[in-house]
Amino acid sequence: MKLRTGKGLRRLIERSKLWKKSVALFLVGTTLSWVISACGGAVSGGDRVELTLVSYAVTRAAYEQIIPQFTQQWQAEHDQDVVIQQSYGGSGSQARAVIDGLEADVVALALALDTKAIEDAGLIEPGWENEAPNDSIIHRSVATIITREGNPKNIQGWDDLARDDVSTITANPKTSGGARWNFLVLWGHKTENGGNEEQALEFVQQVYQNVPILPRNAREATDIFYEQGQGDVLINYENEVLLAQQQGQTLPFVIPESNISIDNPIAVVDANVDRHGTREVAEAFVRFLYTPEAQRAFAEVGFRPVDEAIAGEFSEKYPSLSGLFTVQDLGGWDTVQDKFFADGAIFDDIQANIGR
Repeated sequence: MKLRTGKGLRRLIERSKLWKKSVALFLVGTTLSWVISACGGAVSGGDRVELTLVSYAVTRAAYEQIIPQFTQQWQAEHDQDVVIQQSYGGSGSQARAVIDGLEADVVALALALDTKAIEDAGLIEPGWENEAPNDSIIHRSVATIITREGNPKNIQGWDDLARDDVSTITANPKTSGGARWNFLVLWGHKTENGGNEEQALEFVQQVYQNVPILPRNAREATDIFYEQGQGDVLINYENEVLLAQQQGQTLPFVIPESNISIDNPIAVVDANVDRHGTREVAEAFVRFLYTPEAQRAFAEVGFRPVDEAIAGEFSEKYPSLSGLFTVQDLGGWDTVQDKFFADGAIFDDIQANIGR
């Protein structure tokens, strides 16, 4: 263990069904902002192209760095301005928003399962995992345990979260991709270290018994822990913790050696880019995310880069973990979804057993 001290919406508005869809998007907490390329004012026709990037909440800081780099490069190479609209929210909620009509050209979600849901809706063609390098994974993270200053409960690892005197904050895995990773790291901590599934179920249920509130996404969970002062510990992404440090929050955190590789995918939404005529620029944007510049930007805000050379530059910031396991070790996403997160599956059973 290591101890260390966070052209879609406008198009929709123009459509006859927008009112219903936009209300739905509002209700799932989608936040939409516009990032305009540094090239200047509005242009028309072939001099301008618009993309919509839909991602999950904690990636915003990285894309605020990356998007201007890409738009400047595209303008220099193609003499064309790119306007990239961005939508951020809980990963599962974002996937549903795209399925319901948010016309994303590119989706960068917290887990492949959410991207697969968009594929199942007929918007992304099968085989998207093979269309970009590294199985379309653009960055990684691991799970961390954030404690209060001075670590007054003496939290040393996952087992401590099952203690009766430890209150844990984690998001809802029914709406948050990050929270699914949190659930899986708890489960895998038992099953990947010699325990059986009965022991894993008992352990995970003990942890959730002491979870007072289930926020919609990792960002809300962070706010509840930091701003509202609830909980003794917060389970969150390593990248979220490092970002919080950059913003002046210096609470200690533990990275247990027993951990899960949090792999975050990227995909072009085929049905939308073909309808918008944006495939070329969308695919170029995806390719750009694997460049050293973009990988370095991910690393600077807390994500573990998939580029090995850039990972080497940040080896002190991102220590290797001896007990790292993957979703594939737990059966793969299809198995994981049916077993843990589908309606009536293990997570719902746990919630019923603890009376929530």
